[in-house]
Amino acid sequence: MSERPPLQNRVDPWGQLQPVRARGSLMGNRGILHVGQDIVRRWATKAWVTCVLDETFQKRKPFSPNTYSELFFLDEATAFAAGHRPCRVCQRQRHDEFNTGWTAANAASVSRTRLPIADIDKALHAERTRPDKGKRTYTATVADLPSGTLVDYAGQARLVRPAGLPVWSFHGYTKGDPLAPDAPVEVLTPRSIVQIFRAGFRPRVHDSAHTL
Repeated sequence: MSERPPLQNRVDPWGQLQPVRARGSLMGNRGILHVGQDIVRRWATKAWVTCVLDETFQKRKPFSPNTYSELFFLDEATAFAAGHRPCRVCQRQRHDEFNTGWTAANAASVSRTRLPIADIDKALHAERTRPDKGKRTYTATVADLPSGTLVDYAGQARLVRPAGLPVWSFHGYTKGDPLAPDAPVEVLTPRSIVQIFRAGFRPRVHDSAHTL
């Protein structure tokens, strides 16, 4: 019997769903995207979340009927680049840190410490998607971007790090050719999330990035 093809549920930094076998370190969802074993829509809600991948997941059968479509990410930096944010239920502390950081960096005139998460989801949705449902990006130079940002350079996703710009893959990061500080890149991470990175919030990255 031939091996069953992988589900189309591994998320790349462009926010696309790919059929690869790499497991990843985080789970998440955008609502119910599947019919049977097939993806039929890119999202069903503006609340794109990331969730912890722990023993409770073992009770789930991916792409079951009438429940959310399980998505997987290499790391938190990838999830943020795709436009996801921490789940309020299973990542409450991280969710609160993100919300507080996002509010301070992007809504300084607001008197409260944290905005309603629906307001942030609405803002993120406008930043991550174009009217044609493609990925919204913007151009910046490497020197202008904080650590943790993912960018597109010559068709490769690269992670901005103090020691260089390693190349992203579903299996981890590998060393890439150096880029000049003034090199123009297409920024994949939504602008408002880049702002919170600039203010000191740091995404968690795959272990392979620390060894380069």
